[in-house]
Amino acid sequence: MSEGIVPCRNVAVALVHYPVYDKNRQVVTTAVTNLDIHDIARAARTFGLGRYYVVTPVAGQQMLAERIVMHWQDGWGAQYNPKRKSALELVRIVSTLDAAVSDLEAAFGRPPKLVTTGARSRTETVSCGDLSELLRDERQPYLLVFGTGWGLTEEVTSRADMVLEPIQGPGDYNHLSVRSAVAIIMDRLFGMR
Repeated sequence: MSEGIVPCRNVAVALVHYPVYDKNRQVVTTAVTNLDIHDIARAARTFGLGRYYVVTPVAGQQMLAERIVMHWQDGWGAQYNPKRKSALELVRIVSTLDAAVSDLEAAFGRPPKLVTTGARSRTETVSCGDLSELLRDERQPYLLVFGTGWGLTEEVTSRADMVLEPIQGPGDYNHLSVRSAVAIIMDRLFGMR
């Protein structure tokens, strides 16, 4: 795939920092990380997604994320690494998941289908293969929602139109970084086979 081609512009990814669980299943707000901003933006650009929402209600975290993005958009980083600039053009920093939904709805004229993700097994999930087929309808926007910390709350998951099957390895260890999970899922949904 050459740069500039956007085969999945109807699909966006959201990285939610609130509401998510901590390891004690308490609802918390997690911190924005530089690596998540960069790596998920690069994966989204690689697979041709339209937008990448960083969702945090904390004003200081929003400012940090905006500063990182601006460095690579308008600062020294923009000339130093144009490929990074291209990836970070996808980033939108919003306060809530609803703000991301509204932004996509305004762009496409219809609300996005929410697809939540997580490491826990659930009874009713959609497979990557089935979701990949659905995503081909370019008129329908989709928002792939990932949680930080120990995952999205049940409140967020209960809003979903679909829950994507979890990534599973051969053993019982299942605690990928969110940026690794995003990259694996994007490859399963959009990768060339």
